[in-house]
Amino acid sequence: MARYRGPQTKIARKFKEPIYGEDKWMERKPYGPGQHGPNRRRRKESEYSLQLQEKQKAKYTYGILERQFEKMFHAAASKKGITGETLLQLCEARLDNTVFRLGIAPTRRAARQLVGHGHITVNQKVVNVPSFTLRPGDQVSVREKSRALEAITNSVAVNAQRFDWLEWDGSRMTGKMLSMPERAQIPENIREQLIVELYSK
Repeated sequence: MARYRGPQTKIARKFKEPIYGEDKWMERKPYGPGQHGPNRRRRKESEYSLQLQEKQKAKYTYGILERQFEKMFHAAASKKGITGETLLQLCEARLDNTVFRLGIAPTRRAARQLVGHGHITVNQKVVNVPSFTLRPGDQVSVREKSRALEAITNSVAVNAQRFDWLEWDGSRMTGKMLSMPERAQIPENIREQLIVELYSK
């Protein structure tokens, strides 16, 4: 499936946030790209522009394309609860995102590649679909023959960040989704209410 493969720093500068993780170039130029850089005069952004920008930020952050993101929004809107929060929960429940959160891969792009190449199992079965939606209780593991891969061992050794809704067993290279995350637990700086307002027009 097609996905964005262009320069990440350019996108991060567009949103003025390191949405892809630490970026030395972003630190040097933390303003939008363009010929005139920080000196460029910008008009006051419209309400629609802010809403669209927030949606684009969420899409790029989680690596989701337009049609898929819209489908996820409608799925979130059909569920009980706050639509914006449910949308972010669905994004977090994606297999590639969970592999990233568990520390098996250093970035979501790398996590997507590991899943696509069949290195990850869900409940002891190989799943190679990055958009696969996990449910509380599902086990995510590194396939036994893939546990010695340098990319995986390096990422696991370096990544010490843990999340309340996920459980990780480093000795077995296995994680478990304990529950859907609450909004306060999701660290991404996304104003989901603006996305809801955009799709509600």
